[in-house]
Amino acid sequence: MSKNKGFTLIEITVVVVIITFLATIFIVSYREGEKQFALKRSAHQVAQAIRKAQELALSSQEYMGAFQGGYGICFDKTLEGETGSYSLFVDCEGDYQMDSVNNVCDNCLGEDCYPFYTEKLEEVFLEKRIKISNLSTTENTLCITFTPPDPAVNIFPEADSASITLNFDGGPEKIITVNKVGLIEIK
Repeated sequence: MSKNKGFTLIEITVVVVIITFLATIFIVSYREGEKQFALKRSAHQVAQAIRKAQELALSSQEYMGAFQGGYGICFDKTLEGETGSYSLFVDCEGDYQMDSVNNVCDNCLGEDCYPFYTEKLEEVFLEKRIKISNLSTTENTLCITFTPPDPAVNIFPEADSASITLNFDGGPEKIITVNKVGLIEIK
């Protein structure tokens, strides 16, 4: 009287099929979650950069030895095949936008003022495959400037609020909005 205590070929096949099915579901869910997490990180990174410009203006931070007109951030729609980016800048000329790379802070009063300094403080690149797909303007550029002491919020081109839409390769998107009071919201 011998009893077989093994598994049949059908039982093993059913278990392998179930494990394969569950692994496939896990991998698909993981990749979608990875996209959502990258998009969420990038949206918070943009909001944090806007807050940084706001804080620099609130603290009346000096630039090149002098107090300037304010601090801001500029966004450009991402061109096809590029990674999204934005720039933090100091508004030396009080025009509420980042001027071309060749413009200088010529109203600088300090000893360290050289004519080759530009208004751009920092250029930040978003994560791979994250793009700035839409701006709340008909133009391809949006600048938000904070001027002390309040700081006053200036949106260029002129608007009551600004929105920046981030997108992961044409898929999910997050929208960052800034109103005239300086309130930043991620949707």
